[in-house]
Amino acid sequence: MVSAACTAIAGAIWYNLLTLTGHLIFPVRPLQDNLARSYEQLAHYLELKSRLFDPDIEEESQAPLYDLALANGQLVATLNQTKASLLTRLRGDRGQRGTRRTLHYYFAAQDIHERASSSHVQYAALREKFRYSDVMFRFQRLLSMQSQACQQLARSILLRTPYQHDPRFERVFSHLDAAIDRVRASGTSPEHIKALGFLLNNLRAIDAQLATIESEQAMALPGNEADSQLADDSVHSFSDMWLRLSRNFTPESALFRHAVRMSLVLCVGYAFIQITGLHHGYWILLTSLFVCQPNYNATRHRLALRIIGTLVGVAIGLPVLYFVPSVEGQLILIVITGVLFFAFRNVQYAHATMFITLLVLLCFNLLGEGFEVALPRVIDTLLGCAIAWAAVSFIWPDWRFRNLPRVLDRAMNANCRYLDAILEQYHQGRDNRLAYRIARRDAHNSDAELASVVSNMSTEPRATAEIRETAFRLLCLNHTFTSYISTLGAHREKLTNPGILALLDDAVCYVDDALHHRPADQPRVQQALDELAQRIAHLDPGNDSKAPLVLQQIGLLIALLPEILPTATANRYLEERFSCGSGSALNHSVSSRRISAGSAASCRPSIAPSRANSTLILSALFFARSFSQLVLAPSDRRVSSLVIPASQSRTSS
Repeated sequence: MVSAACTAIAGAIWYNLLTLTGHLIFPVRPLQDNLARSYEQLAHYLELKSRLFDPDIEEESQAPLYDLALANGQLVATLNQTKASLLTRLRGDRGQRGTRRTLHYYFAAQDIHERASSSHVQYAALREKFRYSDVMFRFQRLLSMQSQACQQLARSILLRTPYQHDPRFERVFSHLDAAIDRVRASGTSPEHIKALGFLLNNLRAIDAQLATIESEQAMALPGNEADSQLADDSVHSFSDMWLRLSRNFTPESALFRHAVRMSLVLCVGYAFIQITGLHHGYWILLTSLFVCQPNYNATRHRLALRIIGTLVGVAIGLPVLYFVPSVEGQLILIVITGVLFFAFRNVQYAHATMFITLLVLLCFNLLGEGFEVALPRVIDTLLGCAIAWAAVSFIWPDWRFRNLPRVLDRAMNANCRYLDAILEQYHQGRDNRLAYRIARRDAHNSDAELASVVSNMSTEPRATAEIRETAFRLLCLNHTFTSYISTLGAHREKLTNPGILALLDDAVCYVDDALHHRPADQPRVQQALDELAQRIAHLDPGNDSKAPLVLQQIGLLIALLPEILPTATANRYLEERFSCGSGSALNHSVSSRRISAGSAASCRPSIAPSRANSTLILSALFFARSFSQLVLAPSDRRVSSLVIPASQSRTSS
């Protein structure tokens, strides 16, 4: 027993020494991998975006927009991982050239994402108008080429080679300009021509980012240090740690519920091993630990991949043990399967499980037990999966559809804060300061969270068809709404026309009021929106080059609100329906807001959580895995709000 323990400790020390050596030799490899994945996800997003310009899409089809919203969620998650890697790398290392390069790549990816996610037109109307013109195909091809450019940039980052921008882009833009000129000559309305021009300018800006991404001038840090700062959400003091723990030390916290669930899963698994005396019962604990996820859908997906990977691994491993009896051959296979396991661990869990199963069989075969452990491996995996499935199904089941009202509410409020940050820059001038990037990131994070909830609802047994349909519609509308706001952000410049600024101020205020109004306020809100639409139609943009785009985007936002309001009402109905079971209620008290210079107002609902009995938290919460997730989870951001009655006038920032 002592010898086995010493051997295990020696193996752990040896593994950590090898890992530390690898990080010393290749210190930026994890950051490069995350940056490359960010541009790969950006390429995937641009490719899906190009499909919106396919003129042969069915008129009422929302599938491309739904796929785009899900891809946006994956892209946002990857960008967040890249930011975490950057924060780790940047501590005390900001001045080095390699660090400036990675910062430049990250900020460029954020800017390209903001422009790629923006919407200058209603795509259905654009497809209907230019269904038989080559303009739509040219826009689609241009976006597809930019997707390929991002993919090529990702490969360049991984291989540490300079990125070479495709010279064909200049010719493609020239031909697209000529196509738009022909459309203009055919007598198309000026509104459609302006929309195509704004869209073309946006794609030119993306092309400029890609074309200059390797230039030394672009890699230099901005003169304003605020433009290169990153928001650090990590724990820095004991008070921060205690605040984060206290916020999550309640059954209303998903982290707390998962921690308790994991504790019970491991206790049940260990008790089963002690009762049955299984020789390799530790595989039950390992399977339960890796398979059990915070929600039902993720656990179900991981469970299926684990079982498939284990069965395939055993089916392949037994013949391998028979046909490769030599120790040398098995040692080579151990190295190969180990490398493949780490290569597929984060991208293809079923493949990773298959390779780790092969590695386990080969290692035990060196001890003379290769064939004997195959059946226990399968049985223990099935038992561990069964325990994990029972836990997520019956121990505080975290059905995602119950979170839909709160997630949508957070998304709407994040969009309001994003609009506030953009409005401030239209008053004061364009910059890339931290406050603006935080508001932009929060809006995209909320949109990604909503996409995750809607995606998970498709496999949850408790979610009805009515709820799924409402959630699908809400996701598409929210992503479109965020896209319209992103367009204002991508083209943000200081405006000098006081009429446009006043209209933009009122539009932000009325959009906020419409998103959070009570049913009794519906006539007042509708009247305000109608008046705003009339002002947009009759306002002269003057000589300001950005004014037509601002008017267009305000018009798109206002036109989308009548579609959002009925679904938002349905969301409040779902909220009331689920509030009894969730133990919390959301109380909205939002009215029109006033924005002062240098500050962005925020419209957030007040949340009044109920306190559970303290006896519910007497459990083995502090298992290492659950505790680390609880402490290191990002804290919720607090943004102050300034609310005034709607009757008062609003001054510009």
